[in-house]
Amino acid sequence: MQEKLKVGLIGGTGLVGQRLVSLLHNHPWFEIVSVAASEQSAGKSYIEAVERRWKLQTAIPEHIKGLVVKNASQVGEFCENVDFVFCAVDMKKEDTKALEENYVKAETPVISCNSAHRMVPDVPMVIPEINPGHIEIIEEQRKRFGTKKGFVAVKPNCSIQSYVPPLHALMEYKPKSVLACTYQAISGAGKNFAEWPEMVDNVIPYIGGEEEKSENEPLKIWGTIKDGVIKNIESPVITTQCIRVPVTDGHLAAVFVSFEKRPTKEAIIDSWNNFRGKPQILGLPSAPQPFMKYFDEDNRPQTKLDRDFQNGMGVTMGRLREDSVYDYKFVCLSHNVLRGAAGGAVLIAELLKAEGYLQAK
Repeated sequence: MQEKLKVGLIGGTGLVGQRLVSLLHNHPWFEIVSVAASEQSAGKSYIEAVERRWKLQTAIPEHIKGLVVKNASQVGEFCENVDFVFCAVDMKKEDTKALEENYVKAETPVISCNSAHRMVPDVPMVIPEINPGHIEIIEEQRKRFGTKKGFVAVKPNCSIQSYVPPLHALMEYKPKSVLACTYQAISGAGKNFAEWPEMVDNVIPYIGGEEEKSENEPLKIWGTIKDGVIKNIESPVITTQCIRVPVTDGHLAAVFVSFEKRPTKEAIIDSWNNFRGKPQILGLPSAPQPFMKYFDEDNRPQTKLDRDFQNGMGVTMGRLREDSVYDYKFVCLSHNVLRGAAGGAVLIAELLKAEGYLQAK
């Protein structure tokens, strides 16, 4: 039996960090051996640090409860006993970027759930089914940092993971213009209803910075590596509206799209239901089989019913219709904390291990 890689978790007390703790419990390839957080939590046991803040229905794994939380800023000490780290801190963007780079320079790979490095041209921002080849840019990034093992790879924004996969499955038809309205759960802000009572019976038509991310990040994901950087694709043109709705988990999107080569409705559904990416081909532990599913029912997908499709790692679509302004419109759904955050980060780590980028020190 192959020895598991030793994982450090930075920012392990927040919602995404808690999900990582849960997902990595009994993972076949990875094992959390150390947790770091802010100076305020350092020195406490993990169970003390998350006391009254544990937001999941599943219990804290026994072997995690007693881990002493370390200070995330003490990079050298934290890196001594881990092979790589997940980073899910809640800090200012510039502070997050500096912290992650300190770990990289300490020859420790970083799989980031944060936005700080997403648009850096030599940092792969990966949805493993869509742009697994972008991890090749790591070699150029290592040259910049002067590292042999250290690098940072990042998962994209949670809001795009509902509509980018179904659009990607249709790239052969050359989508040219996209309108996406996302209806985003409160866990996307790291909160629940007890912490955010203002969201009960309420909709907020603004999420700071979300629309810019939703319109620009897909262009990098679909981009190409050239001259040592990832060059964004120029088409399709994407415009979005991002709205916070009173839902615990799950980001729903209403999507309108026009193509250069308009497909039939049957061809679109066939492309969705039969799409397989590299994680499915490799049989990675967290890879959903299948990745996407189309519902024929008029009232699906529904957030409460379908966000946990394929353990929250799959994407569901429905209500595909012709449109009077665009070619087609449809609805799609993904789990923002699983596929969109913690689970997506774990799948990236699995891809990196399978491709030889994560190894024991």
